[in-house]
Amino acid sequence: MKRLAKLETLIARNQECFSKIGKALKEIRDNRLYKQALFESFETYTRERWDMGKSHAYRLIKFYEVIYNLSPIGDTLPANESQARPLTQLDSIEQRQLWKEIIESGMELTARNIKKFIDSRKTASVTKPDLTDQISNEYMAVVKAMIEQVRVAQHDHWQQTSRQAALLWHRVIHEKIVSTGADNG
Repeated sequence: MKRLAKLETLIARNQECFSKIGKALKEIRDNRLYKQALFESFETYTRERWDMGKSHAYRLIKFYEVIYNLSPIGDTLPANESQARPLTQLDSIEQRQLWKEIIESGMELTARNIKKFIDSRKTASVTKPDLTDQISNEYMAVVKAMIEQVRVAQHDHWQQTSRQAALLWHRVIHEKIVSTGADNG
């Protein structure tokens, strides 16, 4: 029994490493740092440098993204990649909302329980009609202007507006739409 407890403690302490690895891989991928090591692609880099398959590398990145997204809302986080996996299919707002509900339910945090909980919430939600073609001319004009600004920023290699700032504002707009869209459809 002591040996089991010792090994489980070891596993628990090292779970954080998966998140750190995912964070590092994300930065390497997003900033194309693998090119500095003369690799043509991120997938080649992970395979040849770390003997890691493409899907495993991307799972670790997704695990980090889920942990990063959930960390502001509580101390209890998914303990491993398999617990976080069902959350990766949700947007950031849904991840936070469902994770909070999972924690409040008091159920045992296993990958299987988390997946069942999320699946039950998905099937319980009502399918909304497709209204993607319903958009005002004013809104479309603003979107086109924003796309033009992204094109200009790309053209000047993100000198006047940083890519990081553009992505931050994209996330802010996305979260604003998702949070207000829940009651408006």
